[in-house]
Amino acid sequence: MKKFEFFLLLGLLCLCPKLSAQHMPTRVFPTPQEIEVTNQPFISADFRITGLKSVDSVAISFLKEILPFGSTKKAIPIKISLLKDKQAVLQRSGAYRLKITDKSISIEIKDDRSLFYAVQTIKQLVSKTNDGKIKLYPCMITDYPDVAYRGTVEGFYGTPWSFDDRIEQLRFYGKIKMNTYIYGPKDDPYHSSPSWREPYPAAEAKQIEALVAEANRNKVDFVWAIHPGKDIQWNKNDSIAVLNKFEMMYGLGIRSFAVFFDDISGEGTQPEKQAGLLNYIHNEFIKIKKDVNPLIMCPTEYNKSWSNPKPNTYLDILGEKLDPSILVMWTGDRVVGDITLEGLNWVNTRIKRNAFVWWNFPVSDYVRDHLLMGPSYGLDIHAKDAMSGFVSNPMDKPEASKVGIFGAAMYAWNLSDYDSNKEWIAACNLIMPEAPEAFKVFCDHNSDPGINGHRYRRDESVESKPVVEKYLKELSEDNFPQKESEVLACLFKQIAETPATIRAKSTNESLIKEIDPWLIQFEHLGLAGSVSLKMASAWKSKNTNDAEKYYSELTSLLEKMQIIDKQYNQNEWQPGVKTGSLVLKPFIIELYRLVGEDLKLSKNNNLATSIIFTNIDQLSLVPIKTIDNDVNIVPLLEPIKIKPGEYIGILIAADKKIAKAQLNLPSPTRDWQCLEWSENGQTWEQINGKTELMLGNEAFSVSPKAKYLRLRNDSSSEQIFNLKNFRITTK
Repeated sequence: MKKFEFFLLLGLLCLCPKLSAQHMPTRVFPTPQEIEVTNQPFISADFRITGLKSVDSVAISFLKEILPFGSTKKAIPIKISLLKDKQAVLQRSGAYRLKITDKSISIEIKDDRSLFYAVQTIKQLVSKTNDGKIKLYPCMITDYPDVAYRGTVEGFYGTPWSFDDRIEQLRFYGKIKMNTYIYGPKDDPYHSSPSWREPYPAAEAKQIEALVAEANRNKVDFVWAIHPGKDIQWNKNDSIAVLNKFEMMYGLGIRSFAVFFDDISGEGTQPEKQAGLLNYIHNEFIKIKKDVNPLIMCPTEYNKSWSNPKPNTYLDILGEKLDPSILVMWTGDRVVGDITLEGLNWVNTRIKRNAFVWWNFPVSDYVRDHLLMGPSYGLDIHAKDAMSGFVSNPMDKPEASKVGIFGAAMYAWNLSDYDSNKEWIAACNLIMPEAPEAFKVFCDHNSDPGINGHRYRRDESVESKPVVEKYLKELSEDNFPQKESEVLACLFKQIAETPATIRAKSTNESLIKEIDPWLIQFEHLGLAGSVSLKMASAWKSKNTNDAEKYYSELTSLLEKMQIIDKQYNQNEWQPGVKTGSLVLKPFIIELYRLVGEDLKLSKNNNLATSIIFTNIDQLSLVPIKTIDNDVNIVPLLEPIKIKPGEYIGILIAADKKIAKAQLNLPSPTRDWQCLEWSENGQTWEQINGKTELMLGNEAFSVSPKAKYLRLRNDSSSEQIFNLKNFRITTK
């Protein structure tokens, strides 16, 4: 065995966490720009405030929760003053300089946010002695954010976060020095169609007021976004309607605003009209109000793959016509993808300003049967001068999203120091301090989204993958991988025990509720993995009786995992519960196949499955979901462009026949839609008179000879439509 393989195995066998060096202070997060900390703490009984008389009361109240205050002469003074250093970086909102000695604490600040952030840093440097006295580490810290706007955008499809969810998120953002929360849930009718022109009902308006107040306490800008593009009319009435809605929201305490034109088609996509409306809002609202932040907009062409590359088209028109102060959002080279300096430079040149990054991670509305709880990587550490803001789009599961959000916060504060894996470990420790090692195990094997239409994949089971590969390689060479088997047996045992550990130790009931279906599936994954290894060992030892026994046991476990997949997390988009789907589950299935085929225990599993049938590049990797006899193209959230002659359809499995079909493909016009079936994929027959069903879900019959069903663009121009439902019921 090679040295690196031995140490990898040794590391995986050791399940105990490494201990930090004694007397070292807890690390400060986000990592400060400059920090010097001694490892010799001092002890003090109480403290007192001096310096500036008028400072943020919220920050002071937080400080008094951390440190004991008194009026004795022995009380250590905390002097708060304005930053005298005129460096440009120290003139940013949130910049501070903190000096702690055993004689005094000095906090120099740019603004109220600076004091709040300095207090968050002090909180991390404080510990207590056994008798309850305060212990502090002397330090010198100079700190400021690399990116001005840092936070999240609640912009996913699906059930919006609850009021309590949002309150907790805002408090979390304050702790990790995020300053932006953009409210834009797609399924809020008062944010989007049909009710964006109308005021919120009284109960919901009161909740928004409370959220704004909590955001202010945590120094977070509550950005309220409107999404009018689906049905906006480019006239004076609708321009005034947007303005009036902003006035309503201003009355609820909102001081930051955004306009979204994403995921729309038709009239709302015209760049000249969009720029005209935004400039109107800027001149008639933003400039007049003296206490609001610059306007933010999300364009229709919000990523490179969807953007017209020709000059003087959509993005160039926005860049030329939009007021320079308006911030323009951007998701990268694709809807879901990495953020690169090269990609930012490409769009910045066209929009004539630095892009405001909308990073679609850890959002999972396109893979709702998976959790995305791995490290926040794929972020260019050299891009700080190429972006005006950076926000993460989370999952519909707010507590589980904190793992990815934490990484995004660490990145946006200090790009050059960012280490995605280090911050992922820190996130797991922070979010589940009662069981951090168990939580890391769970997150490590719940990070890849699986096959998806956005072609975005994530690393999963990183340390286990080379062991799995070595195990299978040894088997293929007719050797038994004993050491790898021991390592993987230890891993699967740990996986099987992890859910019980998390449930028993974690105090975060909301998080447990969010991930509970995956905890159930994760336990079964561990059990199945353990049995698969025993089965393979018996098989290689020529112990046929035990191999068959374990094969039967594994069959039962895999069937239970299928039942869990069909019972939990049932939604109309991507129902089910997938865990360990990149490395560990395929490994188990491969052992099951090898043993089953060799011992002639398995049935014929070579029947073809139903697949998507399309020549549209945007759809080539969109998965098919088969539940019982229903075969469904997984619906896309974004509009689909279909050129003349292009098509989308399904080729059903070889052992199936089409019983009926359902289509729901709304588009502005339907005269381009040609619905066809084929027996061989070469000769097609049109299904006449069925296009009137395209806007509904009424089922219709298809010839019993049909193996293919497709929708084709029969016109001479490109069309746009939304894929809501394309379903075939087979028999």
